[in-house]
Amino acid sequence: MNEAGESFNRLVGIMDELREKCPWDKKQTIQTLRTLTIEELYELADAITNEDWKGIREELGDLLLHIVFYARIAREQGQFTLAEAIDGICEKLISRHPHIYGDVVVSNEEEVKQNWEKLKLKEGKKSVIGGVPVSLPATVKAIRLQEKAKQVGFEWDTTAQVWDKVVEEMEELQDAVRQGDKSHIEEEFGDLVFSLINYARFLQIDAESSLERTNKKFISRFTLMEKQALAEGKNLADLNLEQMDAIWNSIKKQKSLD
Repeated sequence: MNEAGESFNRLVGIMDELREKCPWDKKQTIQTLRTLTIEELYELADAITNEDWKGIREELGDLLLHIVFYARIAREQGQFTLAEAIDGICEKLISRHPHIYGDVVVSNEEEVKQNWEKLKLKEGKKSVIGGVPVSLPATVKAIRLQEKAKQVGFEWDTTAQVWDKVVEEMEELQDAVRQGDKSHIEEEFGDLVFSLINYARFLQIDAESSLERTNKKFISRFTLMEKQALAEGKNLADLNLEQMDAIWNSIKKQKSLD
């Protein structure tokens, strides 16, 4: 057995022992673990965004623990074993990669993705987009929907066409704003965001990562703005918008020179 296999078996053994002896671990169900798992996944996402390899290692371990935990509960309830879950993904990987384990020939990454979606339909999936989780965050869900639709050819030909669609959606949003119908405004705003996410795909950038990068930049600048105001003996809330904007622009200028 290789090193990773030994480490994995050690984790499984510890999980079994905790499930049998620890009051907290004995009490957990798949429902109580769900929120904690989502939190761990977002912590992993944060570490990836920051390219924090130490953090990635730690969060992968935490997530692996949750996977082993769910499998342990499933075994207790007679649903499936950890080995069955692992064998299941192994078989899926082999069947979905006929260009590696069969005689199918592909020439690029896109053909691999297209074959993947075709195989899923043959396996009984009723829709190409049916496998997108309902509970995904809206931005990530939009990306996945667009990527899946692309695999059956539902895709613009050029980046310019996608930008034209963005402009069209912007105009429709402004029309809705002028009409003053809040429900219509929300609908058109959603259409605009969806088209911008699609434009990001054509630019080969990740819309979720781009937005998170802006979030982090805003947090950094806003925090510095608060500190600068305090350094001048003022509370941020006591400043008017013009004064805050002057500090903001000063911080932006400093950051651009760093």
